Amino acid sequence: MLPELALSGGATRVLKVPSAAEVERELDLAAKAGASFAAIGEAGYPPMLKRMDHPPPIVAVKGEPAVFRLPAAAIVGARNASLAGIKMARILANGLGQSGYAVISGLARGIDTAAHQGGLSTGTVAVLAGGLDRPYPPENIGLSEEIAASGGALISEMPFGWEPRAVDFPRRNRLIAGLSLGLVVVEAAQRSGSLISARLAGEMGRLVFAVPGSPLDPRAGGANGLLKDGAILVTEIADILRELAPLHGASADLTRQTLDEPPDFMASPTASDSDRARIIEALGPTPVGIDELIRHTGQHPAQVFMILLELDLAGRLERHSGGAVSLTGADG
Repeated sequence: MLPELALSGGATRVLKVPSAAEVERELDLAAKAGASFAAIGEAGYPPMLKRMDHPPPIVAVKGEPAVFRLPAAAIVGARNASLAGIKMARILANGLGQSGYAVISGLARGIDTAAHQGGLSTGTVAVLAGGLDRPYPPENIGLSEEIAASGGALISEMPFGWEPRAVDFPRRNRLIAGLSLGLVVVEAAQRSGSLISARLAGEMGRLVFAVPGSPLDPRAGGANGLLKDGAILVTEIADILRELAPLHGASADLTRQTLDEPPDFMASPTASDSDRARIIEALGPTPVGIDELIRHTGQHPAQVFMILLELDLAGRLERHSGGAVSLTGADG
């Protein structure tokens, strides 16, 4: 139905839907790799991802899916980390694991590697920028297998066979932030992927922590900058645990909720052109809440959600934090 819905929303190009044979081929690749897929409406989908902005509709997972039911914290930092930074990342990851948290990171060299190693015995999650069969960097292929075999998991939103590109790493960083209650930056330069992760975590309402470093070390510039901007200072594991403890209840609630009740699309009349026009007229470049849109137009919620889906597929809708929506610049 996707191509038809996109055209109804005003798309200028037809979406390509994979054939059944292509889907079967992808499922075969996953099975051979010992992985599986979880869609956003299924019980195996990581509950924290459902609460982030623009969650991936489907993810590939290898390892133990139960690790996603643990409260989680991310640890990220420089690839060219110092020995002190690597030691600190391991200590923090081990402390988080011993306290019942899953450790999330991106499988990169340096701080990410140390974080996974520190959380290996208690459950760690590696978020990949490429397909699950393309771990990066190559020297961490062995570590990725250890993670999957030790009660942890590998996760990716990219298809099998996908070689990670530079533009894919910020996408990965968004999932690292989304999977976590809080994100810890151990070492990071002023312009680095770790700071992108920290910014995304803050925008999602996750806690942002930073380990201070020497002002003379450029690898500490980003973390020190975060502290100036209000990040939570970390010098020991207790600094993290104290801030995360109040969030346990919210995390537990997420793991208990399996499927949200979707709007009953069958119970609402099919949207007409005038219905679409009314929704588009109510929208503009300023973000508005969907509940507000429903109240203003008086249309059935399922009808509104369907029209928004059409606009989204047509590339005419922007989604914002807090579930707000607006028309894209071209339409607004």
